[in-house]
Amino acid sequence: MKFLIFSDFHYEPPRFLCTGVEGIRHMQRRAEEEGCDFIMQAGDFCHSAKDVPELLEAYNNFHIPSYHVLGNHDAEFTPYEKTVALYGMPNEYYHFDVGGYRMIILNPNYYRDGSSFVHFSMANWLQHNTERDWFPKEQLDWLEKTIADSPYPCVIVSHQSLERVDGVKNRQAALDIINAANKRKKHSVILCINGHYHRDNLRVMEGVCYLDLNGASSDWIEKRHHCYPDELHEKVTKLHHLIVNESPLYAVIELTGTTIDIKGSETEMLCGVTYRDVAGSDGYDRCGRPWKPRIDSNKITLE
Repeated sequence: MKFLIFSDFHYEPPRFLCTGVEGIRHMQRRAEEEGCDFIMQAGDFCHSAKDVPELLEAYNNFHIPSYHVLGNHDAEFTPYEKTVALYGMPNEYYHFDVGGYRMIILNPNYYRDGSSFVHFSMANWLQHNTERDWFPKEQLDWLEKTIADSPYPCVIVSHQSLERVDGVKNRQAALDIINAANKRKKHSVILCINGHYHRDNLRVMEGVCYLDLNGASSDWIEKRHHCYPDELHEKVTKLHHLIVNESPLYAVIELTGTTIDIKGSETEMLCGVTYRDVAGSDGYDRCGRPWKPRIDSNKITLE
């Protein structure tokens, strides 16, 4: 089974800068060349699905099946229920089987309000920085059952990480489910993929491969800068907080048994502007992972 996956496309003109429909077509051509079974975006595809029909038309109606994962920004300016409908998702979290594997799509885009969980919608999450990124209990129960019922090895995709210490707040509950399933039946879950952090990292824990997937389009810089040409800064309102890729980053992943073959990609930087130019550093994040304009290729066989 083979698929192309990307994350954090962040299509929102004129606030953000990305390659738009041209970038989608670029990745679709690669998926065709590779003979992929499907394409998946792992969250933060756009910021307002109701306002970008040209992007949804290009992605949703391609002849290779194309799937969505909800990120924290996807329902920022369109209610999340309408975003789910416009994306053509069967539910906010769901699964499908293809090529002898089960793809499980999770949705930790909730903030905690006392004992309740509230879904991200219309930027409500921005005021809940310390209490966001949670799985409600019913979703964890669904995850446990979906893995247990699968006749195939499972691949889990969520926008926020199950591996990083700054990932999903109750990620340990999900990891406990995954590890317990693998103890009952070896290789019940073989791969977990996330976006969100715009970093490239691969780690094996408890017999499961965890891929921290680099952002497709750009990275957010807290410190303001003016490193791009004036005409670009005038057109893109948030450009003073961005470092931008010239072409989108993505990975083509092929699964054969318990072998995971990741073909990465790399890009040049727009206008030759580097991370050190805009931030004065190499962009190490809270987990000590540097920013780099690529997704590395790797091949791992789980024993």
